Formats: sequence, C-alpha cells, structure tokens
Amino acid sequence: MSEPGTPTFDQLRIFLTVVDAGSFAAAGRRLNRAVSVVSYGITNLEAQLGVALFEREGTRRPKLTEAGHAVLAEARAVAGGMDGLKAKVKGLLDGWEAEVNLAVDVMLPARRLGEVLRAFAARYPTVTLRLHVEALGAVAALVLEGRAVVGLSGPLASGVDGLNSTTAGSVVMVPVAAPDHPLARYERIPVGAGREHVQLVLTDRSPLTEGRDFAVLSPRTWRLADLGAKHQLLREGIGWGNMPLPLIEPDLVAGTLKRLVMPDDPGGMYRFCGIWRRDRPPGPAALWLIEHMVELGRRDFDREGGGDV
Repeated sequence: MSEPGTPTFDQLRIFLTVVDAGSFAAAGRRLNRAVSVVSYGITNLEAQLGVALFEREGTRRPKLTEAGHAVLAEARAVAGGMDGLKAKVKGLLDGWEAEVNLAVDVMLPARRLGEVLRAFAARYPTVTLRLHVEALGAVAALVLEGRAVVGLSGPLASGVDGLNSTTAGSVVMVPVAAPDHPLARYERIPVGAGREHVQLVLTDRSPLTEGRDFAVLSPRTWRLADLGAKHQLLREGIGWGNMPLPLIEPDLVAGTLKRLVMPDDPGGMYRFCGIWRRDRPPGPAALWLIEHMVELGRRDFDREGGGDV
C-alpha cells in the first residue's frame, strides 16, 4: 500500500482558495495567478496525496469528493497553524514576549481581572498567558522566584527588597457571618465579642510572611489557603471573617451572609500594588498588564472612615 506524499503549503493554499472561491477561475483571481497555474497546483496536490479532491466531470463548478471533504478539514487546520506561526513570529519581531506569567492576589475582583485579560487578549493575541492566583505574600514570592514576571499583589509586597511596586487600586473588606451565627443576631455587637467565636482566616502559602497574622482578632481561628473555601464555610455558619465586598455582595442581597458592624474590626481597604523584580524589568506585554491594572485601579475609592487591613 503506497504512502501519500507531503504536499507543500502553497498547494494547500491553492486548494483552500478554490473551495472558498467556488471555482478555479475565481481562485486564480484571488491569488493573482492564471487558471492553468491553479489547475496545475491542484493536480500536483492530488498526485502527492494519491486521491482525487474534486469531481470535474459533469459539473461547471468543482465539487469536492468524499476524500476532498476529509482533506479539507486537515488543510484548514494546517493553514490555521501556519497563520498562527506567522503571527507569533511577527509578535516576536515586534518585541512582544512569547509568554507572560502573571500572578494576582485572590482578593482582586474577578470582574476587573476579566476586563484586563479580555483587553490583553485583544491587544496581544499571540502572547501566551499563564495566570497564578495566590493569597498574601505568595504573589510576591512567585515574582521574586522568577516564576511570574509581574504580579498584582496585596499590600504585603510593598517595600519587599528586590521588588519595584506601584499602587494599583484597592478593594473594600468587610466582616461577615451567616445570618444564624451568634454575632449576626446582635442588635449591637459588643466590643470583644468577635474574640469569643471562630474567625476564618486566609493563610499564606509562601514563607514570605510565615508566622505573621493580618486582621486577626480572635484567638480561635480556622486557617484556609483558599478564598472560595472560606466563602463557603462562612455561609455554613462555621465562623466569621473578613471578605472582599464585591465577592459577597450577592450574599448580602440574598441574605446568605450578613455584614457585621464590629466596633473593634470594622474592616477596611485592602490595597493592591503592581510588582516586578528590579533586576528583571517586564517586556511590553507584561508592562501593559501592570499599567492597565493601575489605570483601572484609579476608579477605586476609599470607604469613608475605613482604615487599611
């Protein structure tokens, strides 16, 4: 049984143009080639593959054979891959990175992250993105280790040796609990009442802030490395804790969580900063990500009377 030969990309391009244009003559006009050249290219392609691609008898317009239909899907895949290769190389020639590793703080509102990445995909379509979502010092750790070229960190990265940083907005953090939690039943929560109940605390997966507590009031804590798990446990009434307001606003409306007015833990602003290593300045695509995060962060506003968390 004979093996098919290897067609050239030009032969495949002629084949696809004939299919899309509907005739050899129309394909010749699109490619600026004589009809005889188009016909010769198809004949050579059929000879290479060992199958007839078009039914030419009894029809004025070339009609794909069964084999032609099968080859068409593969030819489009090859052409798409070639177009992607050319676009990738053009991006490299223009100075774009082949890949950007981005680390973001888990407190960053999902809507903002989606807005930035949607715009990034449109502006840098050939740049591969690798996204890491971490908490607290883990974002800065990824950048310091070189596993991420840029990061959007919480306030813990500000002033870390070896990192450059720029302010990039903030998010409001508020204490919440399930409506049947004892703290949620108070008409007015007394000072120190939060210390009597389990506080759900997001913990760091990196050694950068090992042993340090942030916005922890109660000596009774459950520590979690996942914000989604903390969110669910709060709704189950297992404890109370601070959460980013955009994430739990639907719960406040639905009544699955209740905002706690605590005199000794009123919540506050969780501030973001764009970070990168001093000795590894970001390329144009990575720098665009940070600049766009900073630009969107200018829309944020501080809650009246709220400090930082």
